[in-house]
Order: sequence, then C-alpha cells, then structure tokens
Amino acid sequence: MREVLRRGAVPGGYATPGPAAPGPDGTGTATPGTAVSDAATTTGSATPAPTDPDASPSGSGPSAPATPAPVTAADLLARVSGCTPVSKGRYRKDRGRAATVPVCGTREAVYWKADMDIDCDGRPSRHCNAATDPHFSSSTAFAESDGRALSSAKLPYVVVPVPSSLWDYREHGVRGGSVAAVVYRDRVSYAVVGDTGPADIIGEASYAAAKSLGIDPDPRSGGTPSGVTYIVFKDSRVDPLEDREAAETQGERLAREFVNSAD
Repeated sequence: MREVLRRGAVPGGYATPGPAAPGPDGTGTATPGTAVSDAATTTGSATPAPTDPDASPSGSGPSAPATPAPVTAADLLARVSGCTPVSKGRYRKDRGRAATVPVCGTREAVYWKADMDIDCDGRPSRHCNAATDPHFSSSTAFAESDGRALSSAKLPYVVVPVPSSLWDYREHGVRGGSVAAVVYRDRVSYAVVGDTGPADIIGEASYAAAKSLGIDPDPRSGGTPSGVTYIVFKDSRVDPLEDREAAETQGERLAREFVNSAD
C-alpha cells in the first residue's frame, strides 16, 4: 500500500516561529500569530529524487505473473481419453465381476477408470472403525512419518493392487506417497498412494478422498459403481506422506504439466 504523506501542523493551526521575514512595513518583523497558508512551502530548492532506471513510465513496478487457472476435470479427462495398456491384463471392479479395467500409461503417469469402493482402514476414528466397517483393518500398507497407520478419515489416498504378474506398480515409478489426481464428474481431488488392495481388483480410495469428491464415504453403503478416473504421477512423492497440503500443491503442478505435455 502506498503511504500518504500529511503535512504536520502545530495545534491551533499556527506556524512555529522561525527566522524573521520582512513585514509589510519593511522592518523585517513578521506579524505575530499569522496562520499558515495551505500553499506555504519551505524556502530553498528541493533535491531531485534519484531516478530508477528500471521504473516504468507510469511509476508502477513490473507486473506480477498471472496465476494460472486450476486444472479442471475436463482438462484431465481429455488427456486420458485413450489408453496404452501397461498392465498384462485387466482388473475386476469387485469380486465376482468380469475383468474389464486395464491400467494405462504415458511417460508421466499411469491411470485407470473404475468404480470407487471406500477404504476405511488405518487409525480408528469416529467414521472408520470396527463398528462402522465390517472389513476394518487398523493398518495400512504405507505409514505416516511417525510409523503410525494412515487416517482414512483425514487423508485422501488411493489404493493400488498388490504387485502381481498382472501389474506391478513399483515398475512404473509408483510407491507409497506418490501423488494422484482423482476425477469424478466435474471435480478433481489430489491424493497420495496410501494402501494396497487385492491382486485382481482395482478402484478404491479413502473415506476422505470420497468425501472430497462428493461421493458418499460410508464404508458400508457408500462409494460409486463407475465414473472415477485415477491418475498417479510417476516418480512423484509427498514427504511426509500425511501432508495433505503438499499433496494438493504438488498435484496441481503435476496435473498442469501432464495436461500440457505432448506425448
């Protein structure tokens, strides 16, 4: 904010007595108690202010670069409209269902399009515990920096299938803490890889991830049967893994690079 300089006036609006100046009668004595005029200036010449060679003609500094608009769901979905399979086969969305979901890949990411089942494992909470989830487990495949299990209720994370002959995520630059963008309808949520699931089933994310996308996060009745796209950025990592803000910051940057890439 530019500071506004104000004239300092003494109480009563009168000037502080200074050197005598010629009065009307030429005697050199000023009339006492003369009010200061708004037009009064200090005698003598002002020292010119130094010229800034980098200043713009208008006096304003260089403009800050504009912040790019957030990456949209449409941006990401357009980028993954095709599929070059990197898995050696297809996954089931749920047990007993046909295997229809391949894992696809580009130079920057792997991705799949599936349903979303709710993973409520990890540290027990009001929403995720043995009473709310009949399949509850107090552990997760990857842990926080202090060694404790992740909190499904607090941390958006996605689940990858355990390594198998079908697909081994480790061979594609994916690990615990890798950054993921999860897209559902017109929403994008950034998460980390936080847990592993069955070797032949894909399409699962934490309570917090579902909630951030507007999907019912209830571990018994929630989730959605289709329409979720999972994009995991290769060779990325949030450290510490539980830093949700870092996942969002990295996710937005990586998503922007992914959308703008040419391959």
